[in-house]
Amino acid sequence: MEGVIESVAAVADNLAAVRGRIDAATRAAGRRPGSVALVAVSKTHPAAAVREALVAGHRLFGENRVQEAAAKYPALRESFPDLALHLIGPLQTNKVRDAVALFDVIETVDRPRLAAALAREMERTGRRLPCLIEVNTGEEPQKSGVLPDAADAFVVECRDRLGLPIVGLMCVPPVDEEPSPHFALLRAIARRTGLALLSMGMSADFETAIRFGATHVRVGTAIFGARGPAPA
Repeated sequence: MEGVIESVAAVADNLAAVRGRIDAATRAAGRRPGSVALVAVSKTHPAAAVREALVAGHRLFGENRVQEAAAKYPALRESFPDLALHLIGPLQTNKVRDAVALFDVIETVDRPRLAAALAREMERTGRRLPCLIEVNTGEEPQKSGVLPDAADAFVVECRDRLGLPIVGLMCVPPVDEEPSPHFALLRAIARRTGLALLSMGMSADFETAIRFGATHVRVGTAIFGARGPAPA
């Protein structure tokens, strides 16, 4: 328990340090101040840690699992109704209704069946969430995400035929590879398809991602510390 309390108390300081690094990387890349948004990834961390970040003024968060977000965020929204929540993990089609109700942005649209289910649910509810397409830049068989060669056509399918509000792309480079080529690839696809948002870069490589044009970086460990066990 002491470790959890200590980590929660450190969240505000960690946030300030990460923001400072983002600002420095943005300046070094010659980009406009404030052009990179920080998505604080709170997966497996307790609601108390998220509340500490909220009290410190942060409002943008990311969660990997619909169930975990549903357990933590409705109560937090009661106190902080202006918080924004991104889904950054794989989405099962049977969780689409819950995801559309709970999240503000879906970053992981990765297959036609999911895209169609999201389009139907947004039509049903009238709640049109901005969406990003996840690209499997490393072509890793164990990972979700559309393959790079299919990404352009998938953007057209989602945006033009299904009418999804596609606003950008996201990726998670292979952990054992230099991330720069993956960030460059995602940027190239975004430019070809006219998409403005690039969600790329995590605790270990977000400064590199900023150099390659990231508009959103997803940082968990550097803010909340090492992840605990995932909730059952």
